[in-house]
Amino acid sequence: MKIPAQITTSLSYPAVVGTVHSASSLAGARRIGKKECDWLELRVDNFIGTPAKLLRAARTLPCPRIVTVRDASEGGMAEGLTLRQRRGLYGDFMEVAGMVDIELRWAGRMKETIREAHAAGVGVILSHHDFNRTPSPDRLRRLAREARDAGADVFKVAAMTHGPLDLAMLIDFLANEKTALPLAVMGMGAYGKVSRLVLAQAGSCLNYGYLGTPNASGQWPVAILKARIAELRNVAKD
Repeated sequence: MKIPAQITTSLSYPAVVGTVHSASSLAGARRIGKKECDWLELRVDNFIGTPAKLLRAARTLPCPRIVTVRDASEGGMAEGLTLRQRRGLYGDFMEVAGMVDIELRWAGRMKETIREAHAAGVGVILSHHDFNRTPSPDRLRRLAREARDAGADVFKVAAMTHGPLDLAMLIDFLANEKTALPLAVMGMGAYGKVSRLVLAQAGSCLNYGYLGTPNASGQWPVAILKARIAELRNVAKD
């Protein structure tokens, strides 16, 4: 599968993503500069009452956009959203998307959306979230292969990290995965903040921070995350 050129260009370094999940974070996204953030994730499920307003605002945002309509089973905020409604929202927002993020477990039922994205030159992130534990590296490698076979351009995993062994497993996965897909890997919980710096340095292509207030445990403010990642990369060059 050929990844769209605009995606590979943006993933040639550890990119920082600011999550837009509330009115205050949307206001912050309007003000943010490209030096502070590489991508903006539009959490459409958090704006389920006013998607048209978010769509209008999205057209004016300064950074490329990842469109996410997160399912409630993996942390989405729109309980009861039907498959048809999710497909419709992805379709409505495709015009402003550089990438779309769909849960790997739903990839089979979202084939139409994946095809639509690729036809439009939009990248596809297939993601896996575990809010209880860190899956083993072998389990993560199996999921990465499933994501590749389902049409992913990027495989993303976010896992709860309770201790150093959990972080070590994510590093192992990132260092040794051989599917040739770009990987976005991050921890949540006690080792979440540490993980986002370490894993960015180890090659995680998308690294999520917050605008306004966090929407996941372990996140950094996006501008600080961008600065810290740059600092670590400069140290590595010395």
